[in-house]
Amino acid sequence: MNQAIKKYIELEVQAIKNIPIDGVIENVLDVIFQRVHQMNGKVIVSGMGKAGQIGMNISTTLSSTGTPSVFIHPSEAQHGDLGVIQKNDVLLLISNSGKTREVLEFKQLADNLYNDLPLISLTGNINSPLSKMSNECLFTGDPKEICPIGLTPTTSTTVMTVVGDLLVVGMMKKINFTREDYAKRHHSGYLGKKAKE
Repeated sequence: MNQAIKKYIELEVQAIKNIPIDGVIENVLDVIFQRVHQMNGKVIVSGMGKAGQIGMNISTTLSSTGTPSVFIHPSEAQHGDLGVIQKNDVLLLISNSGKTREVLEFKQLADNLYNDLPLISLTGNINSPLSKMSNECLFTGDPKEICPIGLTPTTSTTVMTVVGDLLVVGMMKKINFTREDYAKRHHSGYLGKKAKE
């Protein structure tokens, strides 16, 4: 079992190392900076299932580090939550396959409100419908899942999380986010106390 665990860890590490470094992340940071920090918009994140859980983490971490963001579940969007979108926002839609029906519909519904919102996609399928409708596509490299049957989101969610971390850290650097800024957003708990030391 130890050998199998080591193999799985190595496969996950290799998938992270294979995330394309192609300049797209820098472009995405520029788009987010313009829409959020210059035009007073926010990052609207959406995704279904496990990708949605990754999206929620990305969204809350962006918000806690100075870049306002909100996660909207794609199904709830069809029942009124879409109303949180405003004209200067930017969309970050997440789907490993790039074919998730609810995510594609989210884009169409958002266009009914404001048809010029920039779309950033985070996907493992560079040739997918989601990728093709995007202004910027964050491609994960499409790693194989370590799941024994090749279906359960495992490696794919690992690389999505890492790309999300790159966006968060990149934005923190871009806006010169400080320890003092962090403390203002973390009043309670261990991190709040540590930020004030």
